[in-house]
Parts: sequence; structure tokens; C-alpha cells
Amino acid sequence: MRAITINVSEPVYREFQRYATALDRTTSELIREAMEDYLDQKLSRRTSMKDLEPVSLGRVLRDTTTRGDLLAEMRDDDRN
Repeated sequence: MRAITINVSEPVYREFQRYATALDRTTSELIREAMEDYLDQKLSRRTSMKDLEPVSLGRVLRDTTTRGDLLAEMRDDDRN
């Protein structure tokens, strides 16, 4: 494990200390855990299209059930 130096505001550090004491853990443990969580959630996450929730974009304006209909829809410049 590598030792690092970081600068944080006093209120943030005090809150980490208070929470660590309440959990009977060290402040450095909580900060390491927070860094790992950030890495997992923000930096390492590779989202698949399959993981996305569906979104409603409103009512269907024109049925495009065949490929020809879809191509015509994509070429149509008169859409409202």
C-alpha cells in the first residue's frame, strides 16, 4: 500500500473522523474505502446499453415497421 498526502477542508476531515470513531474504524480506512468506491462507480464503470433504463420520448408520429418506411422517415426533411 502506498502512503499519500491529500488536502481536505477541516469540516470534511472532522466529519470523516467523527464517522470513523462511531464505526470503530480509522479515518484512513474510510478515506481508502471512499476512494475505492469512487473508482468503482465513476472511473472503472463500463455501462452497457443493456443496463440503461428505457425512456419514453412521447407518442409515435409515424409507424416505421418496415425497413423502407424507416429509410423514408430518415430521409424526410418535412418532419414537424
